[in-house]
Amino acid sequence: MNTDAGTEIIRTENVTKRFGELTAVDRVSYRLRENEVAGIIGSNGAGKTTFFNLLTGYYPPDEGTILFKGEDVTHVSPERRVAMGMMRTFQLTSTFDNLRVIDNLVLSYYRAYKKPSLLSLLLTTCKRYRTEEKIAEALGTFELQGVAHRQVKHLSLGEKRRLEIAMAVLAEPRVLLLDEPLAGLGESEIKGVLGVLGKHVGKQTILIVEHKISQVENFLERLTVMHEGKIIADGECEECLRDPEVRRSYWQIDASAEGADQASTYGVHDHE
Repeated sequence: MNTDAGTEIIRTENVTKRFGELTAVDRVSYRLRENEVAGIIGSNGAGKTTFFNLLTGYYPPDEGTILFKGEDVTHVSPERRVAMGMMRTFQLTSTFDNLRVIDNLVLSYYRAYKKPSLLSLLLTTCKRYRTEEKIAEALGTFELQGVAHRQVKHLSLGEKRRLEIAMAVLAEPRVLLLDEPLAGLGESEIKGVLGVLGKHVGKQTILIVEHKISQVENFLERLTVMHEGKIIADGECEECLRDPEVRRSYWQIDASAEGADQASTYGVHDHE
């Protein structure tokens, strides 16, 4: 893990979320450093998505505190968190499927940099901004030049995922939060998405929630594993995947079984 990644940008202290008698997130304390590339994994029901929703403001915690850049944002709205620089991809990346790729990027750029009213956003002429340097840079970085003038509804899922991430990155958020960005993608599409995200390693804080650990373990600097609402391991990927509690709770492997070490690392990374 890159311990010199930067100053602390997100911190939670004893954050708890309950749904009736179910404690989905149980007193979780978590820290994310600036420009770190981190991931959270966990089996279904582990609490990772609920924790993600707490970070981005879609759920208020029942207990605990959430800090962003040292400021208490525990009860701050999702929209305000976006303005502060914490962005979950869908918050700014709902694509307009009947518009072309380049015009979707223009609208994202216009909203991020021109601070428009809703009316001016709807009335803006996309053509005016198509030659902006940042638009051309986004097309190149996310390998969208070949589909720049294609309607979004005609894109493959992988192309659309790259567009969504490009639209978020255009706004230059301090933290980019990606909830299962590889879901539904084929092998080549996964490589494409990770390839373009890799260009932002060291330049932007990235937090990914993902099931397919085998696809992202070489991309992540740090891994956190959740189980039954709690963090059970946190550190370098290989270290976490070999942790006895992770083998027992996440992989459901008997840590004393012969060959468990090898199985936990190579045999079951795509646990759902």
